[in-house]
Amino acid sequence: MSSVFSLLGQGLKLDTRADIETHLAGVDPTLIEEIHLGGNTIGVEAAQALAEFLAKTTKLRVANFADIFTGRLISEIPLALSAICDSLIDKPTLVEIDLSDNAFGGRSVDPLVPFLSSARSLQVLKLNNNGLGPAGGTVIAEALTTLAQSLEKGQKSNLRTIICGRNRLEDGSAEAWAAALSAHGTLQEVRMPQNGIRMAGISSLVRGLAANSDLHHLDLQDNTFAAEGSKNMAAELTRGAWPLLRQLNLSDCVIGEEGEVSPVVEALAKGLHNKLEILQLQNDNLETEAFSLLAGVVDKLPQLRRVEAQWNEVDEEDEGVVALLTALKKQGGKLVMNDDDEEEEEEEAEEVAKDAAPAVPAKDAAPAVPAKDTAPTQPAAATPVPAATEAESKSITDKATDALAELLDKVSIR
Repeated sequence: MSSVFSLLGQGLKLDTRADIETHLAGVDPTLIEEIHLGGNTIGVEAAQALAEFLAKTTKLRVANFADIFTGRLISEIPLALSAICDSLIDKPTLVEIDLSDNAFGGRSVDPLVPFLSSARSLQVLKLNNNGLGPAGGTVIAEALTTLAQSLEKGQKSNLRTIICGRNRLEDGSAEAWAAALSAHGTLQEVRMPQNGIRMAGISSLVRGLAANSDLHHLDLQDNTFAAEGSKNMAAELTRGAWPLLRQLNLSDCVIGEEGEVSPVVEALAKGLHNKLEILQLQNDNLETEAFSLLAGVVDKLPQLRRVEAQWNEVDEEDEGVVALLTALKKQGGKLVMNDDDEEEEEEEAEEVAKDAAPAVPAKDAAPAVPAKDTAPTQPAAATPVPAATEAESKSITDKATDALAELLDKVSIR
């Protein structure tokens, strides 16, 4: 029997116990290592039945519950979430949980607290696009701090990855997040883009992040650094924080000001982060001098292969841009300055993929339809959707999620 149980993306509406037990029938929970239920909608009664199944698992490592409450009432989500999360408490094998794309808002996160504050084996936490707001973000951060404080003296946290973007965390939860990040000190990947965090909040976050010396991927895109945040970020970079950093995304962060070189760029130009591979500084008000500084440090960053710097205050013919482009090319790197560069890369990647794909002889080709008595292990692939339609769909979904999150913040559950 497979160790993976998946109903991923099937669009099922699971309301009752019978609805989900139909899918769980014949599955031995003691053999399951991964469960993927994203892209279905689960009601309270079905969640309770699922919780009974989860409670019996003994090897569960990965739990994917992203996008499982679409269309559910505000009163349903806390009850269903509580049933699921409580069943995962004291699971020593669980290393990853994904609860992204569920519109919790600030009022539906409390059921997460008992689990998060005791999940000592957890390595990867994904809470992306949940509309947490400052209040909900604070609840989550404080639960993570409690988790770190529950460890025995000298025992290291297992938490390695936090993904918590598009949650409107704002400055109101930044201090709590800084405390949580600092308390763990073991993080290797932190992604918190598009959270409306401003200068003071960024300064707090940066100080908390500085305690994580193994950090190799940091994404703070589309939060506002401005002068104060940039100064504090630069101070940590200059101090040598994050020596293992491989990918840094500070796009749309306002790290530069007109007529001045960003202190962040000045700090990076010292060449202390020689493992850096990808640097993203799109739309950051950077001028030609900033590009010249980066060009001068490329030879000290031998692994730097990609710099994304679209929509800054320069032309592609500017001296600094040309210098950076030339320096990167010498070590096999690429400077992305416009959308055409990205489209060209995508086309090249598609061509390489086509060339690399082995041709399947007709006589060896798998049958298009599974045998009569054989159930397919994966749902049939969806018909490809044109890029424009996908973008529109994502935009609509994001707007709907944000709107529901705003509503959740305003409604109390009695």
